[in-house]
Amino acid sequence: MDNPSPPPTPLQAERLRLARHWQATRRLSAGLLLLWLGTGFAAAFFARELAGLSLFGWPLSFYLAAQGASLVYLAIIGGYAWRLRRLDRDYRAARFQDGA
Repeated sequence: MDNPSPPPTPLQAERLRLARHWQATRRLSAGLLLLWLGTGFAAAFFARELAGLSLFGWPLSFYLAAQGASLVYLAIIGGYAWRLRRLDRDYRAARFQDGA
Protein backbone atom coordinates (compact mmCIF):
# COMPACT_ATOMS: atom_id res chain seq x y z
CA MET A 1 0.00 0.00 0.00
CA ASP A 2 1.14 3.42 -0.85
CA ASN A 3 1.32 5.97 1.94
CA PRO A 4 0.63 9.45 0.62
CA SER A 5 3.12 12.02 1.81
CA PRO A 6 1.78 14.59 4.25
CA PRO A 7 1.07 18.05 2.87
CA PRO A 8 3.96 20.48 3.22
CA THR A 9 4.04 22.75 6.22
CA PRO A 10 3.52 26.47 5.59
CA LEU A 11 7.26 27.07 6.01
CA GLN A 12 8.12 24.34 3.50
CA ALA A 13 5.57 25.71 1.04
CA GLU A 14 7.04 29.21 1.41
CA ARG A 15 10.58 27.93 0.84
CA LEU A 16 9.43 26.09 -2.28
CA ARG A 17 7.71 29.22 -3.65
CA LEU A 18 10.80 31.30 -2.90
CA ALA A 19 13.09 28.76 -4.57
CA ARG A 20 10.92 28.74 -7.71
CA HIS A 21 10.84 32.55 -7.75
CA TRP A 22 14.62 32.84 -7.54
CA GLN A 23 15.10 30.11 -10.13
CA ALA A 24 12.92 32.06 -12.57
CA THR A 25 14.77 35.29 -11.70
CA ARG A 26 18.17 33.70 -12.29
CA ARG A 27 17.01 32.15 -15.57
CA LEU A 28 15.74 35.55 -16.76
CA SER A 29 18.99 37.26 -15.76
CA ALA A 30 21.14 34.61 -17.47
CA GLY A 31 19.13 34.83 -20.69
CA LEU A 32 19.30 38.60 -20.83
CA LEU A 33 23.02 38.59 -20.03
CA LEU A 34 23.56 36.20 -22.94
CA LEU A 35 21.59 38.55 -25.18
CA TRP A 36 23.71 41.47 -23.96
CA LEU A 37 26.92 39.52 -24.59
CA GLY A 38 25.73 38.45 -28.05
CA THR A 39 24.82 42.00 -29.01
CA GLY A 40 28.17 43.41 -27.96
CA PHE A 41 30.06 40.55 -29.60
CA ALA A 42 28.12 40.69 -32.86
CA ALA A 43 28.61 44.44 -33.26
CA ALA A 44 32.38 44.08 -32.93
CA PHE A 45 32.81 40.73 -34.71
CA PHE A 46 30.83 41.61 -37.84
CA ALA A 47 32.02 45.24 -38.09
CA ARG A 48 34.29 44.62 -41.09
CA GLU A 49 31.63 42.78 -43.07
CA LEU A 50 29.03 45.45 -42.33
CA ALA A 51 31.35 48.39 -43.12
CA GLY A 52 30.61 48.00 -46.84
CA LEU A 53 26.90 48.65 -46.31
CA SER A 54 25.68 52.13 -45.47
CA LEU A 55 22.63 53.50 -43.71
CA PHE A 56 21.88 57.21 -44.01
CA GLY A 57 25.42 57.78 -45.27
CA TRP A 58 27.11 56.04 -42.35
CA PRO A 59 28.67 52.58 -42.43
CA LEU A 60 26.22 50.02 -41.06
CA SER A 61 28.82 48.80 -38.53
CA PHE A 62 29.05 52.33 -37.08
CA TYR A 63 25.26 52.59 -36.91
CA LEU A 64 24.92 49.24 -35.15
CA ALA A 65 27.64 50.05 -32.61
CA ALA A 66 26.42 53.59 -31.93
CA GLN A 67 22.65 53.19 -32.13
CA GLY A 68 21.48 49.62 -32.63
CA ALA A 69 23.32 48.09 -29.68
CA SER A 70 22.17 50.90 -27.40
CA LEU A 71 18.56 50.28 -28.40
CA VAL A 72 18.96 46.57 -27.71
CA TYR A 73 20.42 47.39 -24.27
CA LEU A 74 17.46 49.63 -23.48
CA ALA A 75 15.09 46.86 -24.59
CA ILE A 76 16.94 44.41 -22.31
CA ILE A 77 16.52 46.76 -19.33
CA GLY A 78 12.85 47.36 -20.11
CA GLY A 79 12.16 43.65 -20.63
CA TYR A 80 13.93 42.78 -17.39
CA ALA A 81 11.95 45.32 -15.38
CA TRP A 82 8.64 44.28 -16.93
CA ARG A 83 9.20 40.54 -16.49
CA LEU A 84 10.61 40.83 -12.97
CA ARG A 85 7.65 42.95 -11.91
CA ARG A 86 5.32 40.19 -13.12
CA LEU A 87 7.37 37.48 -11.38
CA ASP A 88 7.31 39.43 -8.11
CA ARG A 89 3.57 40.05 -8.41
CA ASP A 90 2.89 36.37 -9.04
CA TYR A 91 5.10 35.40 -6.08
CA ARG A 92 3.26 37.80 -3.74
CA ALA A 93 -0.11 36.59 -5.01
CA ALA A 94 0.81 32.95 -4.38
CA ARG A 95 2.22 33.83 -0.97
CA PHE A 96 -0.85 35.66 0.26
CA GLN A 97 -3.26 33.26 -1.41
CA ASP A 98 -2.13 30.56 1.01
CA GLY A 99 -2.30 32.96 3.94
CA ALA A 100 1.44 32.86 4.65
